[in-house]
Amino acid sequence: MSEVELSTQQIDEILSPARIRQQATAVFNYTEKGLGFFEISEAQFRPTVDFVIKVIRQKYPSLEIPFHSRWGHFRAGEIDRPKKLKALLGELDPMERARTELDLVITSVLLDAGAGAGWSYQEESTGQKFDRSEGLGVASFHMFLSGVMSDDRESLRADVDGLKKTTARDLKKYFQVSDANPLVGIEGRVALLNGLGRAVENQKIFKDGRPGNIIDYLVSENGKTVPAPAILRAVLDGLGVIWPGRLVAKASKKTINLGDVWRHSKLGGKDEFASLVPLHKLSQWMSYSLIEPMVEAGLKVTNVQGLTGLAEYRNGGLLIDMDLIRMKDPSNLKKEWRPDSDLVIEWRALTVYFLDRVGAEVQKALGKTPEEFPLAKVLEGGTWWAGRYIAKEKRASADPPLRIVSDGTVF
Repeated sequence: MSEVELSTQQIDEILSPARIRQQATAVFNYTEKGLGFFEISEAQFRPTVDFVIKVIRQKYPSLEIPFHSRWGHFRAGEIDRPKKLKALLGELDPMERARTELDLVITSVLLDAGAGAGWSYQEESTGQKFDRSEGLGVASFHMFLSGVMSDDRESLRADVDGLKKTTARDLKKYFQVSDANPLVGIEGRVALLNGLGRAVENQKIFKDGRPGNIIDYLVSENGKTVPAPAILRAVLDGLGVIWPGRLVAKASKKTINLGDVWRHSKLGGKDEFASLVPLHKLSQWMSYSLIEPMVEAGLKVTNVQGLTGLAEYRNGGLLIDMDLIRMKDPSNLKKEWRPDSDLVIEWRALTVYFLDRVGAEVQKALGKTPEEFPLAKVLEGGTWWAGRYIAKEKRASADPPLRIVSDGTVF
């Protein structure tokens, strides 16, 4: 774990969507100058946009698209599992129901890093088999219902003691892991759940040691109208301690774990603020996923378009597979890359940059404003699915075009 000296203002910037966009643009400008690992083919931008629009119209002809979030995966196989959870919660008041749903979705998102091509989950109640994100979503849903993440196994909740006690054996059991059904990054995923247990000891953000109580903190800070960037900041402040082996900022005699922030060796000196590229993929994915229960509890969430696109392998894979960004050295596609490599940082930053541009063109083509059709809907309706579809066209395995060494905590 390495440290960097930052001012309080710089920490506020690095934990904001605005800085993600600034540094994504910096990487784009760097790439346009012929530097780095990629080259850009602007001629492929319009075909990429058109493909995304085609996917949106096929999947959502009415254009009634939910935000990109974990809740879609809970409905895999056309089964409304969240509705079943609501039935189990009975007549609880809306805020308590939201707390339970947030317990579920926060733990599930932390288990959402890429599963690998060799893993799948067979749901006992339906007999259906799911892999990748849908499989992880369904498996984590049933793991939550088991009570294993609660100190009281009979309670539908996650709490500090239950999360700290969750083991790799638990994860293997509920995710049906075996030698024939291997899951990538088991230890990393368990470490995140255990780390969540330590994080929710922060009583300011998580009263009573429970993840879902983040909703109470957001209401106390913002009232019943909550800006989406405020959700992200609460997630980053509350969960920053869980990320392993990452950059730590020192400011005002405090240390702050920066999470999904990386040093790019050519954007600035090792200890310069300009070298830091924030992406906050899982934290933004979680922020998007918190919105649905919050709205159902009677809160209003504003400025959803203030969050960025997600720098993950489906969105990023779309750019490579559509030839919008090209590897200068094609042999790099055959190598494995660590998340902290300049190549992966550039790929992910370019993904954020182009998602903004694609989103703007999609909104224009559909006659929608950013408020009516924020990027969260473009991601859910178009880019994520487009990335999956073209990956399947290009490779029978549907794997992303770039090989990442995953520890279960980034993608």
